[in-house]
Amino acid sequence: MRPLIPFVHQLDDYEAEQWCAALAAQLPDCDMRLFSQLSAVEKIQVGVAVVANPAVDDVAQLTQLKWVHSVWAGVEGIMANLSHQPFEIVRLTDPQLAQTMSEAVLAWVMYLHRDMPQYRQQQSVSEWRQLAYTDAADRHIAVLGLGNLGQRSALRLVDNGFRVSGWSRSAKHIESVACYTGEQSLSALLSQADIIVNLLPLTPDTQGLMDRAFFQQVKTRAALINFGRGATVVESALLAALDQGQLSHAVLDVFAQEPLQSQSPLWGHANITLLPHISAPTSVTTASRIVAANIHRYLTQGIMPESVDKARGY
Repeated sequence: MRPLIPFVHQLDDYEAEQWCAALAAQLPDCDMRLFSQLSAVEKIQVGVAVVANPAVDDVAQLTQLKWVHSVWAGVEGIMANLSHQPFEIVRLTDPQLAQTMSEAVLAWVMYLHRDMPQYRQQQSVSEWRQLAYTDAADRHIAVLGLGNLGQRSALRLVDNGFRVSGWSRSAKHIESVACYTGEQSLSALLSQADIIVNLLPLTPDTQGLMDRAFFQQVKTRAALINFGRGATVVESALLAALDQGQLSHAVLDVFAQEPLQSQSPLWGHANITLLPHISAPTSVTTASRIVAANIHRYLTQGIMPESVDKARGY
């Protein structure tokens, strides 16, 4: 009998079927099915599941689970709902995702570096004015969060001539990137950086990290790119920093509540560029290969991938 692997999700039907089909193609020796297709008896026989923002009640029915594999890199949602469960949680680690994120980081750093927001505002009032050019080597970029995504992004910025520093909770060593850790070094880094790129995961330590005190430490007229998690930023503090001129501009791709509500003051702010969570979309093709390879290795060799540290939250 082929091992039964359910896909537990809260996606729309089309997207769920895409994932299930891609995973089934990569796991021909398994019975890959949507959770809704399982009988009550089958649910209590499942040992491994693939998940995408699963409903807690659905996962609770899989009483024999040993581990679940998320198809997303971010796991704060699943950790908030399922970290108390006895099974292990594995997140997606996809080199393609890191490549895609580094592309987005470079694109929007360039957007700020070459003064695109200011030129856009000048166009809106028919103003012809050339701004002074700053060489990339004279632009200091701080990348907060040096996991796979942060490291790749930092190196891509280095390759394009920027002066790059990085900060993380645990010490890291990256060639050509000045790496820092600890609260004191973060404060010093904020006071020096021209552009701050947030790629930190959402944990109890980073929830609301970017508050009034945080923005008071940043270099005057610095800019922010948030591609990490929306709840890291206190929106009222961000708006105040922009209105007071402490920050010059913010590029926001993630929000505490998504989709962003139409009445949010972020939409109409002249110094905010909004994106609909598109900086690093997961590729079904590459992600399904990685997830399938991890499951195949477990089923044939008993080797489970590295799981999320439930104490740290990532």
